[in-house]
Amino acid sequence: MSTIVITGGTRGLGLGLARALVERGHQVMVCGTDPARVQASDVPARVADVTDRDGLQALWDGAVEAYGRVDVWINNAGVSHAREPAWRLPAGQARHVVDVNLVGVLNGCAVAVAGMAAQGGGHVWNMEGLGTDGRLVPGLGVYGATKRAVGYLTGALAKEVPDGVGVGLLSPGMVVTDLLTYGYSEEERRRSARVLSILADRVETVAPWLADRVVSRARNGARVRWLTPGRIAWRFATSRFARRDPFTP
Repeated sequence: MSTIVITGGTRGLGLGLARALVERGHQVMVCGTDPARVQASDVPARVADVTDRDGLQALWDGAVEAYGRVDVWINNAGVSHAREPAWRLPAGQARHVVDVNLVGVLNGCAVAVAGMAAQGGGHVWNMEGLGTDGRLVPGLGVYGATKRAVGYLTGALAKEVPDGVGVGLLSPGMVVTDLLTYGYSEEERRRSARVLSILADRVETVAPWLADRVVSRARNGARVRWLTPGRIAWRFATSRFARRDPFTP
């Protein structure tokens, strides 16, 4: 049994992952910024904003107080923005995406790696997303830039962490959450419908698969990918015969 902390774990994939880990017997604590969601959470939760390092330190301290240590920390919290060219995106919205997606991950890594070094070991996972692999999508430049930076940061940390501590990347692929569909116009949704129907998956499909690997694959520099090139190729090759609608339960 491991103790696992998940940021942004009161909704979407983070919540699905937390529930799947609890079902597997692990001790889990999550955080979110909405007090109502934290209060209603069916897994232990605290209010914490990833852009506030002191808040994440309090999250770590709370998990250690409750469970004795933290074995795995997952930097899952993330936001997207309106699908606009980067030069049109309002400064406040752009800054918020950078603060949550990049600064928030850096804060989480700083808190978790320091704590794990002091306790003698542990593993940090950072969430990949559109842009980590360098793929360019017009209208999502700021979001993609933050995820590209998270990939670089994770690779650098893998060479910097002390013995016994590891960092790695989790790649959940296209998961049907607010983050995936945020900012689509009706026309954009229509144009993207075929690709989404082939590649997108529901939280209930991806979360259990990831839950089985966040502990078993916790090695420094590890990269866990749900939507591998082989799986993508197979889905496109069989799309004429296998009808999928991940947006309908």
